[in-house]
Amino acid sequence: MAYDFETLVNRSGMGSSKWEQMKAAKSDVSEGIVPFSVADMELRNPPEIIEGLKDYLDAAILGYTIPTPGYLDAVRLWMRRRHDWEIESEWILGAEGVVGAFFTAIRAFSAPGDGVILQTPAYYPFYRAIEKNGRRLVRNPLLDTGGGYRIDYEDLERKARDPRTTVLLFCSPHNPTGRVWTTEELRKVGEICLRNGVLIVSDEIHFDLVMPGHRHTVFATVSEELARSMIVCTAPSKTFNLAGMHASNIVIPDEGLRERYRREVEASGFFSLSILGYKACELAYTRCEAWLDELITHVHGNHLALKRFVEAEIPAIKVYDLEGTYLQWMDFRGLGLDKDSLERLLHEKAELFFDEGYVFGEEGAGFERMNLACPRSTLMAALGRLRAVVGDSGA
Repeated sequence: MAYDFETLVNRSGMGSSKWEQMKAAKSDVSEGIVPFSVADMELRNPPEIIEGLKDYLDAAILGYTIPTPGYLDAVRLWMRRRHDWEIESEWILGAEGVVGAFFTAIRAFSAPGDGVILQTPAYYPFYRAIEKNGRRLVRNPLLDTGGGYRIDYEDLERKARDPRTTVLLFCSPHNPTGRVWTTEELRKVGEICLRNGVLIVSDEIHFDLVMPGHRHTVFATVSEELARSMIVCTAPSKTFNLAGMHASNIVIPDEGLRERYRREVEASGFFSLSILGYKACELAYTRCEAWLDELITHVHGNHLALKRFVEAEIPAIKVYDLEGTYLQWMDFRGLGLDKDSLERLLHEKAELFFDEGYVFGEEGAGFERMNLACPRSTLMAALGRLRAVVGDSGA
């Protein structure tokens, strides 16, 4: 590989949210322990971004900035090149983050008391976006087939038929299960929503992170009619480890929906992204494609190494196939522990800090989500600790 995916950066004391969360959970955590929770990478940023930002800072004045032609072209051409999606520059609205964007979308496209559909288990900020805005959670639980998850279309149709249910908050690729939905699956979901007048807010933040053998379909490319009935939330943040740059690209093809969304954004006082957020996005989409291809190979290799290890050494734990994202979904229920005992075992004995499955909803109890965007040696050391404590606990 041309890039370094094995050097571990010690982020302790740098304000990293997940490193600080780890220390809050166990104040005496041992030296060298790395958290596997929040979805940013324990990998260095692409050098092309760091070098490009340094060059830019030598020449730039850090004042108020609006979207530049270079930034807009970079986003537009990335969508064409990586996702076969032809978009117009005016469709792109900047947001400080995808989470903030779907909070805004729920306010813009639903009223207090309206139902918002989630396919659970679901990314935990989805729940907050519904509850904090006074909307009503409508669960459409995914069906666990034993080898993966699929959508319950009959249940979705029943829920969407309620006229008080107005939005589907969709996740593609799905977080936390790692599913990459097929075009046919998307078409069925889209047809149900069109029939019942349900707007789709499609969170596709992980859309660049698709494992070999799978292909992501941008939901809005399924049909022109669907494209006019949804907003698509994208960002370079997961792809290139740029969450701290606060730059996301919200794509809304329909002019009417775009104006409703824009009015809600203006009501919040938002003006523009930061000057370095625009530039980091532009650099990522114009200079870092080779880095991304190598990253996907590395993450896929981590998934395969984990799966082989767990199946051979800890067979009571079930590892789901990873189709997309760098977030590994695992079923720990075979250990026979309740969620609190499992969390104590992992934190106190193994010094393993995952995202606990229950934060993704009731369907996630007994599961864990592990971040695989880390050096292979870090991953294998963690798995060694897991094997040791499972054996010692008698679980």
